[in-house]
Amino acid sequence: MIRLPGDHSGRVHEETVISAIRKTLTATAVATAVLAGSAACGTVENLSAGQKLDNAFDKLGEARSLSFELDLDADASTLKALDAESSEPGEEMPDEVAELLSDASISVSVESKKPIEKSGEKDITAMAVKFSGPDGALVEYRLIGDHLYVRVDAGALGKMAGAPMPSADELPDSAGAFKKILAGEWIKLSAKEAAEARKEMSGAEGLGGEEPSAEPTLDAKTQKRLTKALRQVIADQVDFTTSDGSDGTEHIKATAPFRTLITELFDELRPLQKDLPGGSELPTAEDLKDAPNKKVTADFTLKNGELTEVSVDLAKLAEKAKVKKFALVLRVGKGEKTTAPAGATEVNIDEIMEGFFGGFAAGALGEEEFVEGTEG
Repeated sequence: MIRLPGDHSGRVHEETVISAIRKTLTATAVATAVLAGSAACGTVENLSAGQKLDNAFDKLGEARSLSFELDLDADASTLKALDAESSEPGEEMPDEVAELLSDASISVSVESKKPIEKSGEKDITAMAVKFSGPDGALVEYRLIGDHLYVRVDAGALGKMAGAPMPSADELPDSAGAFKKILAGEWIKLSAKEAAEARKEMSGAEGLGGEEPSAEPTLDAKTQKRLTKALRQVIADQVDFTTSDGSDGTEHIKATAPFRTLITELFDELRPLQKDLPGGSELPTAEDLKDAPNKKVTADFTLKNGELTEVSVDLAKLAEKAKVKKFALVLRVGKGEKTTAPAGATEVNIDEIMEGFFGGFAAGALGEEEFVEGTEG
């Protein structure tokens, strides 16, 4: 069955992304408070670094528009070498996937009536999300007011998945709107209609006909205990250094031994486990004994006191593979104005579904075989 990119749509997708952004900022604020507080227990340099990070993240939450881009700083050979360390024979990462991931990036831009950290679903005026590969956007959607605009590169996605998609020219006219999707054209949907369709496909109720329970959250008392526990671990294990970069930038680096840090973090969290969301068992020191204990560094770049980039160097975590460069990079900036794409064709969900079953599925199976299958 055809689904919209990421199986998310309209306001439901908007709420999910905004919730993720708000949670990210909240988690970041907690982490920064932890860093700042633990730094205060150390050197003058640590104190200064913690305060600067705290101020930088406050500025992000106060903004009414925000954009960020996440990507891997690694080449295809590095990704394949890392994958080979844990893959069974015959299950290694395909070259196409390695090439895609080495050049892939996810970018998000959001505009709101209120500061981002205080924004809810109804406060968002526009949003754009794009997943890009080496040859351009693979999946892109823009939410503007009551309309959702979507475009996919079906050919590239099919090739990456090892299941090539037919070209739009190969489908019969009965494929209708679905041909436009395969052709990589922009389509325009009602955000409300798309959200309702997703509800129908995924099921609005939980098992047993019950409404899904609300996601558990941390109460103030637990948050205070959690922050205190994390501060102690970070004060013991994390080292801060600051340096000046080019063009007026400043770098703050936080470095810690990976296995020691995560083992102590989980040990401190264990007494709070029953109060934490999720409910799953936390890993023990025995579970983590084989994790590498090399030092990992997070490099925060600030310009005029504002956070512009975070790079986490993961190369040292490779066990056997020779890795020169492997980092996770997050670039942050002010949100760009999201505009409706020119030439988008307005369709409804029913047209897409009819086009899929009447054109794509029938074309792939053959008209007679498809008809026989639908008749049982």
